[in-house]
Amino acid sequence: MQVNEELIKKVIAEVLQEVLGEQAKMPSPSATQLLPRGGKMTLVEVGVAKRGTDPKEVAVAVPPGFGTAFTETIIGVPHSEVLRQVFAGIEEEGLKPRLVRVYHTADVGFIAHQAAKLSGSGIGIGILSRGTTVIHQRDLNPLNNLELFPQAPLLDPEVYRAIGRNAAKYAKGERPTPVPTRNDPMARPRYQGIAALLHNKEASYLDRSKPPMELEVRFE
Repeated sequence: MQVNEELIKKVIAEVLQEVLGEQAKMPSPSATQLLPRGGKMTLVEVGVAKRGTDPKEVAVAVPPGFGTAFTETIIGVPHSEVLRQVFAGIEEEGLKPRLVRVYHTADVGFIAHQAAKLSGSGIGIGILSRGTTVIHQRDLNPLNNLELFPQAPLLDPEVYRAIGRNAAKYAKGERPTPVPTRNDPMARPRYQGIAALLHNKEASYLDRSKPPMELEVRFE
């Protein structure tokens, strides 16, 4: 069979449809076990996000597709569970989570840096729909960060909770040990194609003219 540009486009479209459709129907068993009461959530925009003044808050920023067009990470962890665990980690350290949506970029480093700039503590977390995550600090260059978690396929609920804890510790002026994550050299080749498709889909929801918006999250 001849492989041409039309065939490649057709295959990509079919894979993308399968990823976006079937993943939402089939959460992984490990994620389901940790997901309380069905794990649904509602995200409501309540106004333009302003720079916070509370030194005890840690801002968490997500892109437009998070919890809307996408509902799970690349390995099927529900977005509701991701936020539950990150928020729980922050609260375990005595701080308060704050959620915002960033519309102008799909780069996780810049999303996290925007969260840090809006955060009263100067510490923020950025999370892409596929699960990639960064802990950032307001005074750092956007291309630098405190902790980077680039391999979304290796991030489970326990890791997200630890990310929340570490972000809160940075906000308190501590120097925590970086969150340990698994290392799987096969994760990149196994998920690289799907990750690229998801990134392109994520970018399609951007609105570069819209400012960051404050979000109210309601877990069901």
